[in-house]
Amino acid sequence: MTDQPSVPYWHLWTDADGVSRQRRCAMTEFAMKSMQPPAAPQWQGKPRHGAMTMLLTVQPVGWIGEWHENPKPQWIVPLAGRWFVESMDGVRTEMAAGEWSFGGDQACREVDGRKGHRSGTLGDVPAVLLVIQLDDALAPASPCGFR
Repeated sequence: MTDQPSVPYWHLWTDADGVSRQRRCAMTEFAMKSMQPPAAPQWQGKPRHGAMTMLLTVQPVGWIGEWHENPKPQWIVPLAGRWFVESMDGVRTEMAAGEWSFGGDQACREVDGRKGHRSGTLGDVPAVLLVIQLDDALAPASPCGFR
């Protein structure tokens, strides 16, 4: 059996002062079990329950989403291309396929014309993103709450 995995992700959240921030986190709580016997066991994270909406977005080359909040707590999973997210604290992350982030920057206050985050494509190909919005599924109240 292999060592228990650690899967990194970025977490964008709103602090107590209403400012969006980003932190590199990792999911580390996995259990070795079969998804459906007789399939061999695999590492599985904790399931999340509740209504969710899944959609695919394609951001054109040069696309910029000026300062805005995520409409709902949501996972953003790049499938192709590259994109960036800049939070109000000035942290800018750049992601490609294989990296992912959780957008939980709702309830920000405006500071110097900034509210929420900016995001956009990088490079000369569109960014293809899988978005999983948590309609009523529980989102963590603090950064790195997904384990």
